[in-house]
Amino acid sequence: MDTTALTPRVLVIGLDPYRVPGPWDPQPVADAIQVGIAGFAERGVGVETCLFGLDGSDDVEAVVSAALAARPWECVVVGGGVRKPEDQLELFEQVLNLIRRHAPDAAIAFNSTAADTFDAAARWIDVPGRPAGAGQ
Repeated sequence: MDTTALTPRVLVIGLDPYRVPGPWDPQPVADAIQVGIAGFAERGVGVETCLFGLDGSDDVEAVVSAALAARPWECVVVGGGVRKPEDQLELFEQVLNLIRRHAPDAAIAFNSTAADTFDAAARWIDVPGRPAGAGQ
């Protein structure tokens, strides 16, 4: 989903909180994702999201590969839902290998929370008023 009128430079890959099984309230995570994505537009950086479900409704490889192949990306941010739970290790490896295959020139970043997604990408891309690598 294209979230700004700017040319997308950053792809955010993560879980669609509404399609993660379990007895939990996805709304706070969805709200945090929106806050994180809004940070890109506020700073003049284009972004797209690639959110997929763990409910069996997505072919993760096809969804992620299509998003990665859509255009050249300066940075790909991998969300915490993909990389943090130990039982998701195979999924995390799959996503990293898809990035390596389909976007080999893109920097790879990891956020701490959904709300700091822009900060994760900003460590690796040029942002108006902040040079790439300024957070390193």
